[in-house]
Amino acid sequence: MNDPIDSNQTGLMRRARTTLVGIALGGLVAGGVLLTASSASAQAAYGSYIGFGGSVGLTDGGIDGGSTSGGLISVRYRFLEAPISLRGQVLISDTSAFVPTVSYDIPLDWQTDVYLGAGMVLQSSEDGTSPLGNQSAFVLQPGVDYSFPYSNLVVFGNAIIAFDAYKESNNNATSIQAGVGVRF
Repeated sequence: MNDPIDSNQTGLMRRARTTLVGIALGGLVAGGVLLTASSASAQAAYGSYIGFGGSVGLTDGGIDGGSTSGGLISVRYRFLEAPISLRGQVLISDTSAFVPTVSYDIPLDWQTDVYLGAGMVLQSSEDGTSPLGNQSAFVLQPGVDYSFPYSNLVVFGNAIIAFDAYKESNNNATSIQAGVGVRF
């Protein structure tokens, strides 16, 4: 028999863990900003891209079925005159999710950008669970793009933190994505 106090403590522990992961990832991006203050003359890595990869959910939101993993389609449209990009990711699993974000890109050098995006996760169904929960939610997306020199290939990776992403528990969800893209 489940003790309601233990169940509440477990939910609080999951929420605290997810929040700490979000704070740590945000800290990494903020640290990158502080470390690159002297490279303000560097330009962000050129080009928009479309890429493919994988996604892994790190949280289960206190519901049956646990975290999920699956495929990923990622698109970045970079504005050349401003350090802003429009990004969209489709996380493909039993229940898919679409994550549109607007990001602020911070160049580390000619090939590498770190960024922080904000947007929404839009779930394809309310019946299943994607790597980012089972309801639409606000998201933060810290990440990095690396463009290979003399090539159209880009390697990208990011985390997505969705706030209040589960209907049953109101917990946050976190997933990690990585893949390879082709610039256009």
